[in-house]
Amino acid sequence: MTVAGERRLTLAVIYNPAMPDTAHLATIVVWSAFALAFVFGAVAQYSSFCTMGAITDVVNFGDWRRMRMWLLAIAVAIAGAGLLDAAGLINVEKSIYTNADVPWLSNVVGGLLFGAGMTLASGCGSKTLIRLGAGNLKSLIVLVVLAAAAYMTLKGVFAGVRAYGLDPVRIHLGDKASDLPALLNAWGVPASVHWWLPLVVAAAIAAFVFKSRDFRTTPELIVGGLVIGAVIVGGWYVSAHLGYVAEDPSTLEEKFVGTNTGRAESFSFVAPTAYLLELLLMWTDQSRVVTFGIAGVLGMIAGSFVVAIATRNFRWEGFANAEDVGNHLAGGVMMGFGGVTALGCTIGQGLTGVSTLAVGSFLTLFSIIAGCILAVRYQMWRIDRLEMASTPA
Repeated sequence: MTVAGERRLTLAVIYNPAMPDTAHLATIVVWSAFALAFVFGAVAQYSSFCTMGAITDVVNFGDWRRMRMWLLAIAVAIAGAGLLDAAGLINVEKSIYTNADVPWLSNVVGGLLFGAGMTLASGCGSKTLIRLGAGNLKSLIVLVVLAAAAYMTLKGVFAGVRAYGLDPVRIHLGDKASDLPALLNAWGVPASVHWWLPLVVAAAIAAFVFKSRDFRTTPELIVGGLVIGAVIVGGWYVSAHLGYVAEDPSTLEEKFVGTNTGRAESFSFVAPTAYLLELLLMWTDQSRVVTFGIAGVLGMIAGSFVVAIATRNFRWEGFANAEDVGNHLAGGVMMGFGGVTALGCTIGQGLTGVSTLAVGSFLTLFSIIAGCILAVRYQMWRIDRLEMASTPA
């Protein structure tokens, strides 16, 4: 069997006969990521988990139930990641979110664009994957456009704007990590803050979530929040513990096997979508391999598909008109650029990043919410104007 054939069969991220242990770890990381994302996609399809929908429910109807599901997932992710970090099983300061330099302008601009884009495209990156698994062809088009725009932002024509226009505007924290426990510790709070602060923040969020009787009496939303939050924690464990090599035989340096960033990761769905497109376009190039993130994208689609078929909710859907096409194309571009620039999406920053209590992740999360609200307000204003224009004087 050729090396390319073996890669297709095993989904091994790195194939090197001189490093059998690393190759074995890569296979474990990739398949574990696929399994966790499969659960994510299945539960999200079952519970109608949608971050854009959560925000618009609050803005348009004052309905906080889906927002509370998202917040519950955040609480679980913060508590779980904090406990893993306190136990020494992972180190969140080895992720991309807790760098000493906080690219605040990229976080804000990218977050605003992503939030507005997901509104135009009827859902964020994760929701696009979920809807695709249920037969929505609009989501397929959005996914391709999002992936192309994300790749252009990583390495193409948009990369200059990101790398030279936005990223250099940073808050420099010296040698301090930019997560809240590390900052508080540097300012004199005892080191125990690393384990108790995540639990306090998670408990406060959970208290707000379960304060609502409407939410407490909706079990599918509770299950959705708990399971999706646990999936994020599982992603950290797989990437930062199972996939961690203290000394790579070829470089004699530490290594996180199977990640695109080369660092600890959990789930995110913008840059990995770009890497999936790259893999499909350059399939015979042996340097292009399946990673944790790519497996996560595929697992989301598969999980959603299985539940959609099982519940008889699978159906083909297309665009309503030319304006609908334009909105979704524009939304896909904005999400691709914004998600890469802000280092994540509603999942990559809003769950994975926030679970580390990183300052930049909170900036991005609030900016995404603001961008979504602005886009919803604009859409409502435009509808009102069209109705007024069509009403006889």
